[in-house]
Amino acid sequence: MRTTRTWTVSLPPKLVKEAERTAKEEDRTKSELVREALRMYIEERRWRKLQRQTAIKARALGIRTEKDVDRLVHSVRR
Repeated sequence: MRTTRTWTVSLPPKLVKEAERTAKEEDRTKSELVREALRMYIEERRWRKLQRQTAIKARALGIRTEKDVDRLVHSVRR
């Protein structure tokens, strides 16, 4: 059973040149470079989603500043 799948992706020539240069500088394959870039993109996207969800919950609790966070932490620790 294969552990990878092949995709065909279209890229503008300038991006191809930069990716090839970067892969060579880092002694990586183009596939490794693209996999890492995709992992980083997905992780960043998950982080932004978590930040949005947390911001909504914080607003519902009346948390708007770091002072609000400090106040809430102190009230719980008492």
